[in-house]
Amino acid sequence: MADLLFEKRDGIAFITFNRPEAHNALTAESFVLLNEAWDELASDRALRVAILTGAGDQAFCSGGDLGKLIPLWTGAREPETDVERRFLANPSYSKQLVLKLRPIYKPILAAVNGHALGGGMEILQCTDVRVAAEHATFGLPEPRRGIVPAAGSMVRLPRQLAWAHAMEMLLTGDRFSAHDAHRMGIVNRVVPRERLMETTLELAERIAANAPLSLEAIKETALRTATLPWDEAFAVEQECAARVTRSQDAVEGPRAFMEKRAPRFEGR
Repeated sequence: MADLLFEKRDGIAFITFNRPEAHNALTAESFVLLNEAWDELASDRALRVAILTGAGDQAFCSGGDLGKLIPLWTGAREPETDVERRFLANPSYSKQLVLKLRPIYKPILAAVNGHALGGGMEILQCTDVRVAAEHATFGLPEPRRGIVPAAGSMVRLPRQLAWAHAMEMLLTGDRFSAHDAHRMGIVNRVVPRERLMETTLELAERIAANAPLSLEAIKETALRTATLPWDEAFAVEQECAARVTRSQDAVEGPRAFMEKRAPRFEGR
């Protein structure tokens, strides 16, 4: 079985870290397959939203499997598979794993089914809406190991959370409960584990029912304007809004409202 699974159902991409016996720790195969999943999500116009989760109920993702990755990185062992050779030959896999190179403007939801630690917590920050099971935990333990969370957290977390909350997580290396994560703004909802996928799927379906061009324009505007001065940010907003206004879906939405029926959005 692959270390990461990718499925499509009814316009929703399901991306699953698939090493439950190893707390869904990342291997070279995980890096390559998640990169491929991101590419497929971005390019397939039939996909409107994605759900990222982990197999089992112990871990969302516990970060890199250092026992497997470090020997590869240091040359202590030779790559044994085509996937490992591709991983070593392409340094961009590590950067695009956390969407540093190319953003994805489609909504990405996370169903956090257990530990989200280290690299798992860093990947979580690439998502837009997050639902956590009550037993989930969150943390960036890197400073306790003499390193730093350099897969985006030192940049993203202070932009996504209030400064004091971000700094507490970054500087202490502590683990935080799901309810702490909700209080800090890391997750949107906390639910019993048996309701995790049901709740996340319900949110995904509600989002996917909206006009896909509108969804992408909203996320694109939010990402592109995060650090811009007001005047430049409003110009980007206007650019994205104008693109949507010219679409067929912008005609279909008001027409469906007037005709008292559900709109049939086609993403064009």
